Amino acid sequence: MCLGVPAKVIKIEEQTALVDVMGSRMHVGIIFVPEVKEGDYVLLHAGQAMTVVDEKFAHESIEEWRNVLDGKYEGLF
Repeated sequence: MCLGVPAKVIKIEEQTALVDVMGSRMHVGIIFVPEVKEGDYVLLHAGQAMTVVDEKFAHESIEEWRNVLDGKYEGLF
């Protein structure tokens, strides 16, 4: 199973980007998304940005991740 985690691009540095993932910052590869710009949202998998997503989708996805992490879906996972 593959999981895509949404992240906001803070700064682009050659073939990597500094991103914010729900308050944590990390560097990720951006080779698969050459069109990415600072301020864009991307889906991450295994340390790589896989696709650029719109802000509305990113915020909805972040909210669902927060629900999972807060245990709001107890019994489903």
